Amino acid sequence: MAKDLAFTCSACGASTSKWSGKCDACGAWNTIHEDTGLAAGPKKTSIGGRRGKTLKLTDLATQEAAPPRTLAGVEELDRVLGGGLVKASALLVGGDPGIGKSTLLLQAAARFARNGLKVIYVSGEESNAQVQMRAHRLGLEKSPVMLASDTNLRDILTTLEAEKPDLTIIDSIQTMWADHVDSAPGSVSQVRTCAHELTTFAKTHEMSVIMVGHVTKEGAIAGPRVVEHMVDTVLYFEGERGPQFRILRSVKNRFGPADEIGVFEMTGKGLAEVRNPSALFLSERGEPAPGSVVFAGIEGTRPVLCEIQALVAPSPHSQPRRSVVGWDGGRLAMIMAVLESRCGVPFTGLDVYLNVAGGLRITEPAADLAVAAALVSAREDAALPKEAVVFGEISLSGALRPVIQTENRLKEAQKLGFTSAIMPRPPKGTGAAGLDLREMQDLAGFVEQVFGARQG
Repeated sequence: MAKDLAFTCSACGASTSKWSGKCDACGAWNTIHEDTGLAAGPKKTSIGGRRGKTLKLTDLATQEAAPPRTLAGVEELDRVLGGGLVKASALLVGGDPGIGKSTLLLQAAARFARNGLKVIYVSGEESNAQVQMRAHRLGLEKSPVMLASDTNLRDILTTLEAEKPDLTIIDSIQTMWADHVDSAPGSVSQVRTCAHELTTFAKTHEMSVIMVGHVTKEGAIAGPRVVEHMVDTVLYFEGERGPQFRILRSVKNRFGPADEIGVFEMTGKGLAEVRNPSALFLSERGEPAPGSVVFAGIEGTRPVLCEIQALVAPSPHSQPRRSVVGWDGGRLAMIMAVLESRCGVPFTGLDVYLNVAGGLRITEPAADLAVAAALVSAREDAALPKEAVVFGEISLSGALRPVIQTENRLKEAQKLGFTSAIMPRPPKGTGAAGLDLREMQDLAGFVEQVFGARQG
């Protein structure tokens, strides 16, 4: 079969099926040449020979203005977003059922609407009457937020194109369905398609969109991970439904620091922001007790103090239990191995339970020394001083390594009334006036000096 030929004008880019001396589009002479096509191969599996428009290119030295932001007026939410809501951005919010996602987003929608944004709240799980009942309970019934209850993506995009809102909230993305995809709502293909269409629509129409995502039993957002790559910001609600504290963590943010947290308290009037989370996490801490240690950590850009609790008890079973809440279980096993190998503190035949109070989840290695202190304190039944904070990273050799933002940790501890800190030897010039710094070189020296236990 003869090869399909195409010709292109080098002056204006017009395409034609045959050669001629003069371009019919621009009138230039001797500018038409045979087109080789963009891609070779079968038409059904390759991009083919048809060309698109030429993109506008810029160099690295070109400076464009930062995207405009709108503050919600909720300090904790604005902190997690990196300084406010960015125009034409896409956000994904995940969390366990009943943890407060819809409550927080309705409160945020009301705040943004009061600040001048045109906001549409689309619910695929609740009727308009149910959303209005929640708004009355939260005292938001007079906020200029427009509601819709539907799951058809085509109808929703048509409405958004006509209304031209500044912000749209989709609750939730798993309930949306596109009529050209032959699968049930909530399936991988439906979630991927709906998220892609909403994100593309938001970028091309200068509209911000916030999508709520269901989570799996492991706590990850249900559906393909590609959805998290499509959006600009991914926020996770942490915490249990029982306690009143909620933690909103940014795990991805193209417009601000990742791993930033916002702390909220669930009340009868909705989620109230907590401006001093360190005082909150330590509010129920009483007299010094064995296994209780205060850790000075960093969450995003802010220092946060929390209590790490450990319990060590004889095990009635042949295989002792190791239970961890709020920390990595593999890292706990590593700390216990270093204590036994380098410090002579065995945990054979003992059940070990570790908990981070307040529902906070710690991921930084600076908590190693605080965990080790809690374990040894519980095993030796010896309490640490109440006014001391502990932080530092432990290596497999038993050496203690300095951690980042030491000065900010010490300032936060001093602000809350702590008078001493147990930590690795920091870089020169680091410290806080008025704090007694107990600098440790290795884990064995820490165990000997603090608990009086020598290497076995």
